[in-house]
Amino acid sequence: MIARTEYLDQLSALKDKHIIKVITGIRRCGKSTLLELFRERLTGEGIPADRMVSINFEDMDNSALRNPESLHAHIKAKLIPGKTTYVFLDEVQNVVDFPRVVNSLFTRKNIDIYLTGSNAFMLSGDLATLLSGRYIEIKMLPLSFREYVQGVGTTEPPSRLFKHYLTEGGMPNALEFRNNAKTRFDYLSGIYSTVVLKDIAQHMKIGDTMMLERVIRFVFDNVGNTLSTKKIADTLTSDGRKADHKTVERYLHAMMSSFIVYQARRFDVKGKQYLKTQEKYYAVDTGLRQMLLGNRNTDWGHLLENVVYLELFRRGYAVYIGKVGTTEIDFVAQRGAETVYYQVAATLRSPETLERELRPLRAISDNYPKFIITLDDDPAADFAGIRTINAMDFLLGLPGL
Repeated sequence: MIARTEYLDQLSALKDKHIIKVITGIRRCGKSTLLELFRERLTGEGIPADRMVSINFEDMDNSALRNPESLHAHIKAKLIPGKTTYVFLDEVQNVVDFPRVVNSLFTRKNIDIYLTGSNAFMLSGDLATLLSGRYIEIKMLPLSFREYVQGVGTTEPPSRLFKHYLTEGGMPNALEFRNNAKTRFDYLSGIYSTVVLKDIAQHMKIGDTMMLERVIRFVFDNVGNTLSTKKIADTLTSDGRKADHKTVERYLHAMMSSFIVYQARRFDVKGKQYLKTQEKYYAVDTGLRQMLLGNRNTDWGHLLENVVYLELFRRGYAVYIGKVGTTEIDFVAQRGAETVYYQVAATLRSPETLERELRPLRAISDNYPKFIITLDDDPAADFAGIRTINAMDFLLGLPGL
């Protein structure tokens, strides 16, 4: 079992704090396993089993507890007066009226609540109203490249493993099928179908799943390209599937709420304002993208860009696309008072490519760090404060990167 240390440490830092911990992320990214690992950590700290209540609502044995009154009574009966009880509710969106149950439990003393869910709809509506200011969201992603390397446990060089990572992706259980492409394809296809049919179509009451899948395919095929709802709608219409921008906008919102794609908005670096058009979208997992699209149109630069976006997001940055005059910066990463600029390129070995990547960074007048991430294994270079770094070094978390 891969130790999801970053997420575990976040949970440990919030332990015993009077706030509800909500772990969100796409199906099968490791949320249930994370709760299991955290319970093991609590056991190691001396917390006895009778002070931990764990319920997975995808388990048919727990179907009776999907009734809110039954669930409330079940948990209430297990509370130990004067001692903290740790309550873990996995895939809680399957419980009818669960916000009311959680809110009632939260009013009691000596209870520490942890929830997981596979779509962002659980954080809207009643939950947001009832628990406003009472919960903190921990956004979970599939395995990072560093975690993937740890899980593979091989002596292969990182550069070779990275190519496998781009095609296999980081879904934790998919590692079991590294040497069986068909089984891995079937496994990822099952995740994709569940997300599309259950988390998106069923919840959003989308009847035209074929159109929905066309939009997903288009977005997956255009990671790293700026998109607009009009552009997507016009492309689908020209391909014989009439679509309007409002429908596409609704589908994109549903896709983001199920965590199958993430959006990066544009930011005017000089004007210090967010722009409302021409966003970029990134796939939550390159393995899912590979399963859906196959090997056609494999753009290693855009795939690397996808992985870098997810890594920055994983590290807690808000990530934007930078606009500097007529040029574009791949990523403006902000975390508190910290800002870092990143360009991403598969290679910098041609003078034209190097100049193209340097130009927008040179146009920035502030002194925040500026990097170009590349797959080249050449020695790091410094161009008047703009540093080049190898993608493997960045993704494996070498100091200072």
